Amino acid sequence: MAVGLAISSAGGQYNDKMTPFVLLSCMVAATGGVIFGYDIGISGGVTSMEPFLKKFFPEVYTRMKSDKKISNYCKFDSELLTSFTSSLYIAGLLASLFASLVTRAYGRKPSILAGGAAFLVGSALNGAALNIYMLILGRILLGVGVGFANQAVPLYLSEMAPAKHRGAINNGFQFSVGIGALSANLINYGTEKIKAGWGWRISLAMAAVPASMLTLGAFFLPETPNSLIQRSTDHRRAKQMLQRIRGVDDVEAELDDLIKANDVSKTIKHPLKKILERKYRPQLVMAIAIPFFQQVTGINVIAFYAPILFRTIGLGESASLLSAVMTGVVGTISTFISMLIVDKFGRRALFMVGGIQMLVSQIMIGGVMAAQLGDHGGVSKGYAYLVLVLICIYVAGFGWSWGPLGWLVPSEIFPLEIRSAGQSINVVVNFLFTFIVAQTFLAMLCHFKSGIFFFFGGWVSVMTVFVYLFLPETKNVPIEKMEMVWVEHWFWRRIVGDFSKDAKIEAP
Repeated sequence: MAVGLAISSAGGQYNDKMTPFVLLSCMVAATGGVIFGYDIGISGGVTSMEPFLKKFFPEVYTRMKSDKKISNYCKFDSELLTSFTSSLYIAGLLASLFASLVTRAYGRKPSILAGGAAFLVGSALNGAALNIYMLILGRILLGVGVGFANQAVPLYLSEMAPAKHRGAINNGFQFSVGIGALSANLINYGTEKIKAGWGWRISLAMAAVPASMLTLGAFFLPETPNSLIQRSTDHRRAKQMLQRIRGVDDVEAELDDLIKANDVSKTIKHPLKKILERKYRPQLVMAIAIPFFQQVTGINVIAFYAPILFRTIGLGESASLLSAVMTGVVGTISTFISMLIVDKFGRRALFMVGGIQMLVSQIMIGGVMAAQLGDHGGVSKGYAYLVLVLICIYVAGFGWSWGPLGWLVPSEIFPLEIRSAGQSINVVVNFLFTFIVAQTFLAMLCHFKSGIFFFFGGWVSVMTVFVYLFLPETKNVPIEKMEMVWVEHWFWRRIVGDFSKDAKIEAP
């Protein structure tokens, strides 16, 4: 392990190791990421399928097929079509607020279970949809499922994982998102070839598979020691669970820190009000800034609308779906690489490298489209495939930086007393700007044209500078000692002050 920051308290570093029990529990919980990723991938694919458009969005279908005067960039500009995609995220936003109360009062496990069950019902409704109302109702239920899962799963993973492996374990959530999106792209590519025209029903209904896995698996998940301590005065169960997940008998140092954190959290009656206090200012800023920046990278432009984007530059229906599969493979592989290296090189290094990689590729994509794609006609196959390669480079940059780290960092920085509230703010901001981007992208593509990539590239520049200046390194820092990274940061120490005297950060 590379030299980094380690925490010492009365008992030194915690005794822990990676156990099969933790690994299996986290793999089951991380299927919450699969349902999120599957939905992201599936919606972009089915909205490029002609039978689906013909049934639910006939205006878009007619415009795409017969209107020769309309700009390439405006063929898919439809408020109803974007409402289909983005309705999920408003539902998720509202659900995550309620999920925060459930997670704090009843534990992480019930929230994960509720998320899987809601997603299961929503996938059944979408697969059987007879009209647009049934379709959007199903999307809303999917949103409730994703809201609960995204609120609880990153917390669960961070609390279960040993400090030195927390980055890899938590990045498993984004890896699962990538697996879900890739699976959706592969299924879309296959179902599009069903000549009878009902392949989109299979695509939508297959969301029930990961939802069933999450719902059934949640019944067998253990609760985290943090949650057990938070909800009970008898700490014996928490100690037994801690011994089981850490694989050692001597867990007193970590247990004492959990109990101290819980004692503080018990005094907090209104966590959402508490998080506004000055000493939590760094966590609040990160809970808002990181999910905001994650969405204005432009990644969901690729995730939601990749097949539509590839059709815009002149690829056929099948080729567009296959291109989306390729970007899905790249994203999944790069996130897996991030899992392997995040606890060695740290969060900041991956943020910086990924940010520069995304910026360069977005500028090049915008330049190619500005030079080659006008309002009418297409681009040559050579340039279309060049755009595909550049998009893959962009997706790889996101896959080992803002993709997994956008979930990892917020889930590990909150003290126990504001953890559920902080994660809720993170999820709400994420869903809010996912909704805004999803709802406005097709209109922005119509008006900005190739400039859309320069727009998102500008935001990538801003967020890369933000990380360089304001985000401290969090690798190897135990989750209940995380406040010390702010105390020692050049900027945040002026705001939070040295309010923690009983622990210090030192080189191992």
